[in-house]
Amino acid sequence: MKFIEGGVCAATGFKAAGVHVGVKTHADWKKDVALIVSETPCAAAGVFTKNVVKAAPIRVDLEHLKNGAARAIIANSGNANACAPHGEEYAERMCAAAAKVIGCAPDDVLVSSTGVIGQTLNIAAIEGGMQSLCDALERSPEASDAAAHAIMTTDTAKKEAAVETTIGGKTVRIGGVAKGSGMSHPNMGTMLCFLTTDCAISSGMIHEALLEAAAVSFNRISVDGDTSTNDSCMVLANGLAGNAEITDKNGDYAAFLEALQALCVRLAREMASDGEGAKHLVTCTVKGAKSVKSAETIAKSVISSTLMKAAIFGADANWGRALCAMGYSGEAFDPEKVNVSFASAAGEIAVCADGRGLDFDEAKAKQILSEHDVEINIAMGEGGAECVCWGCDITYDYIKINGDYRT
Repeated sequence: MKFIEGGVCAATGFKAAGVHVGVKTHADWKKDVALIVSETPCAAAGVFTKNVVKAAPIRVDLEHLKNGAARAIIANSGNANACAPHGEEYAERMCAAAAKVIGCAPDDVLVSSTGVIGQTLNIAAIEGGMQSLCDALERSPEASDAAAHAIMTTDTAKKEAAVETTIGGKTVRIGGVAKGSGMSHPNMGTMLCFLTTDCAISSGMIHEALLEAAAVSFNRISVDGDTSTNDSCMVLANGLAGNAEITDKNGDYAAFLEALQALCVRLAREMASDGEGAKHLVTCTVKGAKSVKSAETIAKSVISSTLMKAAIFGADANWGRALCAMGYSGEAFDPEKVNVSFASAAGEIAVCADGRGLDFDEAKAKQILSEHDVEINIAMGEGGAECVCWGCDITYDYIKINGDYRT
């Protein structure tokens, strides 16, 4: 398995496009609608936000995915179409408009939106720009790049990746584009993620694989503790790689899952790294836990701690905040067995052993925590399970971005 170029266009038979149609009115040069299309029907699956308040596109997607099939994904940025007038009607109209230019049934189109909640979607602009969006479709790295940019909101960088592996003697590719910067928390971070693959795999198995991949990637990131109304991750699999169809959890499934998880982890890390206003990517690794679930709960608690985030922003080796966050995570453990260290490209420094503080070089610790990628390493001393979660620091810019996000 290796990473390759091409994003959602890396897999055989997929085209993409991203254009400006007018949903974003403040900048007519910013792309605001993306389209991803397979030349043939696909097995399809999705996972969505656990927020009780779900955006209209998610409700439409849940209906369209009941048969486990789709051919295209259309998405807009600049408006979430959540808690908005005519929400489901306009989401269905997006699907119908895309279906008309593609030449498929509206039910074969999945839809996503991201942006401000509660405002009426400019459906006329989307419908009016659909032909230009269709005309821009192509299979190229540039087309995937355009789609990735078209779904960005407060993101400062696109999220895009692709992987290649061998399954049943055939080359199989999986590509993805994503957005996510703020309103991110475990159990689907604030995100849209669209995945494409030419692997031949049944709808039941692609759904299982997506659930497993999301569990160890998108559900293990946190930016600010908020879970969005629009979080969606969807995958299309057209089977054009020519491998024998994966219909159960055999060796081919394991190979596919390994590649899918690697791709999703790459995209999840990019989301955490691009947290609104963030200056640091924070990786928390918990080892020696009683179970993976316990390790995950503890790691999530640490990366979600506002005080821990603030300490990382200030390059302050305030390790007690990590122990504090572990203590209110809800997991039972013996604090007197816990060891903590901080690490980065500048080195590693132990700050806590057996639940007690160590004498350490504050200047060295500050140097370590001043790197962009920072690690919080926790050893529990209670078992053999481990888990990795990702977050970011919190900065003054986070308040600036969100203080007037709507206006």
